[in-house]
Amino acid sequence: MMKRAVVAGGGILGTWHALELCRAGYTVQHLEADPAPVGASVRNFGLLWVSGRRSGIELEVARRSRRRWEEVACDAPGIGFRATGSLTLAVNQGERQVMESFADHLDAADRSVTFLEPERLRAVNPAVRGEIVGGLHCTDDAVVEPRLVLGALRSHLQSLDGYAFHAGRRVVAFEEQALIDAKGTKWEADFAVVATGAAFDHLPGTEHLAARLRRVRLQMMETVPFTSTLTTSVADADTLRYYPAYDVVDRDPLGRQNSVAAAHHLQLLMVQRGDGGLTIGDTHAYVEPFDFALSEDPSHELLARATALLGTPPPPVARRWEGVYSQCIDGDVCLRHELSPGVWMVTGPGGRGMTCAPGIAADTLTAAGVA
Repeated sequence: MMKRAVVAGGGILGTWHALELCRAGYTVQHLEADPAPVGASVRNFGLLWVSGRRSGIELEVARRSRRRWEEVACDAPGIGFRATGSLTLAVNQGERQVMESFADHLDAADRSVTFLEPERLRAVNPAVRGEIVGGLHCTDDAVVEPRLVLGALRSHLQSLDGYAFHAGRRVVAFEEQALIDAKGTKWEADFAVVATGAAFDHLPGTEHLAARLRRVRLQMMETVPFTSTLTTSVADADTLRYYPAYDVVDRDPLGRQNSVAAAHHLQLLMVQRGDGGLTIGDTHAYVEPFDFALSEDPSHELLARATALLGTPPPPVARRWEGVYSQCIDGDVCLRHELSPGVWMVTGPGGRGMTCAPGIAADTLTAAGVA
């Protein structure tokens, strides 16, 4: 008889756990609280961002996950995997100095990162026509399509024996080797995973874990199709402030952020979607309650930065949104905890969720001894 698993959470973490459990020989009942996943897993850039990961375990998980994404793309091409690489661009000498320092560090080679002069950067990505003075090129970074990836992975899973997806099933309790949903259905299994993202404190019996976690709110936008091709993802130097990979160098030459960027913990990331539109972001808010409204100031700032790097204004914005994700505050890649025998909670990957989900899922099975 095949072993049984139940996974709560239809986002990227839950879906990758379902995939790895199927691969390990389990039948999988996959539960999602909403009619379809609408959380942070569909409200992001789709970046597989190896370059910014912290040295050690986090980078190892990211690199392993990057390989797994590419493997699964062969079976699920609808995820939109593209090995685009990335450019992180400097617009002044202080930013260039920090980037050159990082490129000279041993950690850069671990991420396939090199420093390029402006002419080489434009050869890599001809759409970068703004005034730049150099930048970092990472060949390991990649992208998937965030609004398509979950459906594509589920379609792949449904082609396998023993997988079923159940929308509208909100888990409200757990017992040994079982989850219980709001309709009173008890989902018994040999192994259960709760991967419910920012709702990490909604399940009774998990309150003690909340001290290790926080919610983070971001703000992003997407344009109508851009007539040029962005051959890589693009980032500005403020990303050096937020990604732990760059902790190894002196970042003082970056200077201070302007008032809007500082108030909204802002960095520019830009990715071209499969339909040609540009996803542009983002901001970070760390203190709840979060503002219910989207703010225009950071949107104007992000669009101005995109204009400066592209040398032309981006196309008109078609839509804007916010997203909220869960993040470990102790620096761990994620929170992984056995709530009761056979029931594991996995959450808190922060902004590394899309990048690291495959490795996180594989490591859960290893930690539980079920791989």
